[in-house]
Amino acid sequence: MSFLDLDLAIHLVIGIFKDIHELKPANYAIFNSSGLHINKYWSLVSMPHTDNFNSTCDKVKFLLEDSIRKQLVSDVPLCTFLSGGLDSSIITLYASNYCKEKGLPPLNTYSVDYVDNDKNFVKTDFQPNSDNYYINLMKEMLNTNHHNIILDTPELAEALEDAMLARDYPGMADVDSSLLLFCKNVKQHATVTLTGECSDEIFGGYPWFFRSDALNSGTFPWSIAIDERQTLLNPLVAEKVHLKDYINYRYKESLDEVTILDEDSEETKEKRKISHLTLNWFMQTLLDRSDRMGMYNGFEIRVPFCDYRLAQYVWNIPWEIKALNGREKGLLRYIMKDSLPEEIVDRKKSPYPKTWNPTYLAKVKGMLTKIMQDKNAPINNLLNRQYILDIIQTDGKAFTRPWFGQLMTGPQLMAYLCQVNMWLEKYQPKIEL
Repeated sequence: MSFLDLDLAIHLVIGIFKDIHELKPANYAIFNSSGLHINKYWSLVSMPHTDNFNSTCDKVKFLLEDSIRKQLVSDVPLCTFLSGGLDSSIITLYASNYCKEKGLPPLNTYSVDYVDNDKNFVKTDFQPNSDNYYINLMKEMLNTNHHNIILDTPELAEALEDAMLARDYPGMADVDSSLLLFCKNVKQHATVTLTGECSDEIFGGYPWFFRSDALNSGTFPWSIAIDERQTLLNPLVAEKVHLKDYINYRYKESLDEVTILDEDSEETKEKRKISHLTLNWFMQTLLDRSDRMGMYNGFEIRVPFCDYRLAQYVWNIPWEIKALNGREKGLLRYIMKDSLPEEIVDRKKSPYPKTWNPTYLAKVKGMLTKIMQDKNAPINNLLNRQYILDIIQTDGKAFTRPWFGQLMTGPQLMAYLCQVNMWLEKYQPKIEL
């Protein structure tokens, strides 16, 4: 089996193994006597948005609640993941109301945290506050039966290999392994959960919708450190693999699929493009993560925000309305202002929680150091040994931007490199250039 393309560029696997490819979103394949036929069965359609503001709010609220209620139907124990963010709070609100309406016991809700995170949390632009205060606010408001799962450094690091196996390739390091462990713990009590994922993609919630460096990068806005990624390749590989060319090809291919309307404002035109990239690339990575980390434990994760009717309707809402008051997910915040506490509605986006415990950095740094002490480690055939040593020496700061999205900084990058070596050892692919 031949190694074809570990997509270090945009962190989405199109085809790791030669002649094995993933179907693109909303495509199906039929193989018959005349060969393989791939067809697209659904796509977002750009069309004028004709509803007034009040009608738009009513329609979004109806579609959202209807999607949540439909996905609450289950023959097995069901719960929600509650982080105290806007999205999970919306899901939990409607799910809790549904339980009360049906005369069911109080809704079970679950959150994840890490040992000593309360002591070590560091405020950043991407992660402005921790979750606990907001979780308690929602728990008390809705009277849910809440459970807080606490993960520790050793198990988080030890689960990196299982997370890699669940994906079948190196993924999002402990962002993956923590979800895998979270699902493993929750599976002891429930079989299905609803989460708030996909809201940021649908409603425009990520920082790159608003940051000029990302908007003007001319590439996938969550992964703009292209030169650093090229440098991370083994020099012999880098001579033949030009990431920038490949990225530019995929970037242009994606943008060519976007239909811009004459009546779109300049702002809406720009944000349609960013939204298309986010929906078709970034969201796919997160959905794949949820499905694989969950099902590795026999646990189902449902995502009501990803309802196709909601996605289609919101796609055509002008950006000036979608980002009402200049806020990420401004329209969604406005719609929920009378249903949720003000602190929740106004809370700045905070992504999936990660550990801030310095023992995790020490742990993964030790793991990667041990790998690099073996000059025959397979990672050296693919990646730049000296650059990895620099990353270790600087606790990850030699790589100046997050590896992917907002969460994969120094410790996560080192954990990811450990996963790369694990994958190369486990699958033993042949690198074919």
